[in-house]
Amino acid sequence: MTKFDEATQAVRVDEHTYDVCLDPGYAVGGPLNGGYLMAVILRAVVDDSPFAHPVSTSCQFLRAPAAGPAQVRIERLKAGRTAAFHRATLVQDGRPHIESLITTATLDGAAPVYTAPVPADLPPLSECLRLPQPGPDSGMTLNARMELWFDPPTIGWLKGEPTGVPEARAHFRMAEPQDPDPYVLALAVDALPPVVLSAGAARGWSPTVELTWHLRALPAPGWLAVRATGRLAADGWFDEDVEVWDAAGRLVAQSRQLARAGTRPAL
Repeated sequence: MTKFDEATQAVRVDEHTYDVCLDPGYAVGGPLNGGYLMAVILRAVVDDSPFAHPVSTSCQFLRAPAAGPAQVRIERLKAGRTAAFHRATLVQDGRPHIESLITTATLDGAAPVYTAPVPADLPPLSECLRLPQPGPDSGMTLNARMELWFDPPTIGWLKGEPTGVPEARAHFRMAEPQDPDPYVLALAVDALPPVVLSAGAARGWSPTVELTWHLRALPAPGWLAVRATGRLAADGWFDEDVEVWDAAGRLVAQSRQLARAGTRPAL
């Protein structure tokens, strides 16, 4: 079991309840990363489901939970021959923090009939850059849990040179050796800096309000390629679409989220 497996572990208490312990190692300047929190919820739901994989997940982030004990409360909505449907709520101190609807199924790893190609604008790993290591008091503990190597122009905002286009592109893997799985993909779809940084439209923490993602295939071992884009930043809100490809060049995950733009100074 890897550290990420341990950090997302869900322990069954009864028919509708799982105990979890939210790990402070997945924080972004204080708040816990939304992809990490989704992975925690998915562990509980998949454990309860007759099917092996979370193929569709939609989450409303009501408030930011703190590191420490929490519960995932689940409701089984329907189970059919090929898919099951759950409602799951992350609860801490008696209050709901994340509400989610999750569809599970079992993917067999069959060769795709068609898959979109890995974006040609993501350069090879040797031409990419990492973000500077955050200071010990920054609260950016998530950085130590994963490796992200970025297409240099998409992090030009670090030097005050944003491209003016809401985009981010990077190679991704966990810092601890681990083959990617659906729970790692839940983290990957929310792992990049907010695309509004590259657009020059905002600075600081941008909390996710709603995120929906789809597991399209079981990923092959190795690096993942992640591309995030946005269409509109206005009135303090922005959207972000993310696509993830595996080392075999297959599209394995897609997401869309709505978020608030830059509510804190950049760390």
